[in-house]
Amino acid sequence: MSFEDDLFEDKLKAHAKRISARQDLVKTEEATKNSLIMPFFQDVLGYDISDPTEVVPEFSADVGPLKEKKVDYAIMDDNGNPVLLVECKKASVNLADREMAQLFQYFSVSDARIGVLTNGIVYQFFSDIEKENLMDSEPFLEVDLLNFDDSAFIELKRFAKQSFDVDSTLEAATSLRRIRLMKQALSKQLEEPEGEFLRWISKQAYPGKLTRSVQAQLSSLAKHAFNEFIGDTLRLSFFSAYTSGSTEQETASTEESDSGVRIETTTQELEGYIIVKSMLRDVVDVSKVTIRDTQNYCGILLDDNNRKPLCRLHFNRAKKYVGIFDEQKVEKRYAIDSLDDLYKYEDQIRATVGYYTL
Repeated sequence: MSFEDDLFEDKLKAHAKRISARQDLVKTEEATKNSLIMPFFQDVLGYDISDPTEVVPEFSADVGPLKEKKVDYAIMDDNGNPVLLVECKKASVNLADREMAQLFQYFSVSDARIGVLTNGIVYQFFSDIEKENLMDSEPFLEVDLLNFDDSAFIELKRFAKQSFDVDSTLEAATSLRRIRLMKQALSKQLEEPEGEFLRWISKQAYPGKLTRSVQAQLSSLAKHAFNEFIGDTLRLSFFSAYTSGSTEQETASTEESDSGVRIETTTQELEGYIIVKSMLRDVVDVSKVTIRDTQNYCGILLDDNNRKPLCRLHFNRAKKYVGIFDEQKVEKRYAIDSLDDLYKYEDQIRATVGYYTL
């Protein structure tokens, strides 16, 4: 990231800490504005909330039946036109209840193309992607400042004063909305495969005629395959990221045996290794817990020392076992059906550390 990105991220994280400290103390809408919302626009996004040419509180559209009503804030452009409307709710309000009637009304009679609904913690960003001058019923972006990821950080930075551009933001909003709809469609297919998607994926595995009974059977298999595919993809991504940060010694031990035979460490073995490390996090420095794969088993060691085995993962066969050691370093194997079964032997694995550290 650039210096500007780092600075923006630091400001965002600092503000998130303030929210966490203040949210239970903020009881009213006015307090939410003063303690949470305006500091976000000033300290994070960089707007001067004291400058009425930049931020107008109690903004009035002065049009028809809305003449006497006001929206909480409007962010103005250099020509004095509103480009972003902000409707505020108190921190305890659940925005999922769609408290946006007033914002919806003002959007339709204002020149602003972006509306923001917020309780100071969650920010929902709306536009008129579906129908011009009519605010969409669903936000194109929603960010929880107490639980945001890198993608949210990137999108929020678009609204910072120094980088805000209406046209590029609207273009991004259109893309975000399409991505959201695609994700919803994929989620629906994940829950219950149907239609063209089901027929297409069924054809990949069944060359015969897709009768109703066959489709019913394949629908269940497709759902199972979809879930496994997503799970495998996530595990591979996670372990790729994890092993890229491993020590050189740790990485080498998973690639080649002492005899020069290349060893392939599976994702299940890596996941088992992570589980064992998590078990031991409060009894030993986990940087000392290392992995050394062999042709017959995957060993988890203390200090990368073969004389200090913590356990062994025997996953190179149909039936899987975990090997646990006693004080005499005698291994006893236990059959497991899934990686979750490793937790049944947590106390025994933790006790093994004591054999080498006492």
